[in-house]
Amino acid sequence: MSDRTNGEKIVRAVAYAPEQQDLLACIESAVRVQLAPKPKRLAHSLSVADCCEGLALTYGVDPFCARAAGLLHDWDKVVPAGELISRARDLGIDMGVDLELVEPLLHGIVAARELPDVFPELPREVWRAVEVHTTAAAAMSPLDQALFVAGRHAAGDLPLRPATPGIQTVRELVGKAPLEEVFWTSFVGGITYVLEGGRYLYPGTIDTYNSLAAARRNASRGPAKRA
Repeated sequence: MSDRTNGEKIVRAVAYAPEQQDLLACIESAVRVQLAPKPKRLAHSLSVADCCEGLALTYGVDPFCARAAGLLHDWDKVVPAGELISRARDLGIDMGVDLELVEPLLHGIVAARELPDVFPELPREVWRAVEVHTTAAAAMSPLDQALFVAGRHAAGDLPLRPATPGIQTVRELVGKAPLEEVFWTSFVGGITYVLEGGRYLYPGTIDTYNSLAAARRNASRGPAKRA
C-alpha cells in the first residue's frame, strides 16, 4: 500500500482485492468512453472518485463503493436534456414538478435506475448514493454523504471549479469535523448558491432541508431526561 496525491491532500492508496481492482478498472474504462465527448466532465468524475475514496478512508466508509460511486455519478451528464427528460418519464420518475424544471437533477436519478443492469456486481448502496448525489435526502448514509460532498468539493476540480469561500470552507472541515457536519455545510452551501444565482430551487430540497434541520435539532438536545 502506497501513498498518492488526492487534490490538496495525501491519502493512502487502497489495497483492493483483485476482483475489486478488476471491476474498478472496468468501470473507469467505461466511464472514460462514456464521458469522452466532455473531457472536463470526465476529469471531474475522476477527481470525484479520488475525493470520495479519500473521504471514505477518512470517515470509515467502504472505499470500494465510494470510488465506484464517484466514477459513475455523472454517467448521464453527456445525455442531451430532452433525451434525459424523456428517459426519466419512461422510467416513471416523479419529482412532483415538471421534469423540465429539474433537468439538472435527473442525471443521477436516471443512472441509478439504468446502470445496475450494466454493472450488476455493484451493491445497492452505490446506486443509492448516485441517485441522491444531486438532491440529497432526509436519510443520508455515510456513503451518500461522502459522494454528495465529493461531487461539489473535490480538490482535483481546482482547474475546473475555482475554490470559492464556501467550497474552501467545506474542504477545510474534512478530517476535522464529523462527516455529517461536512455534508450539512455542503448541502446548505448548495442551497445558498442556488438562491444567490436566482435559479429554480426544487421544492423537494426545502422538505429535505427541514427534515435534516429537525434531525440535527433533536440530536443536539440529546435523549429526554426521565423525571
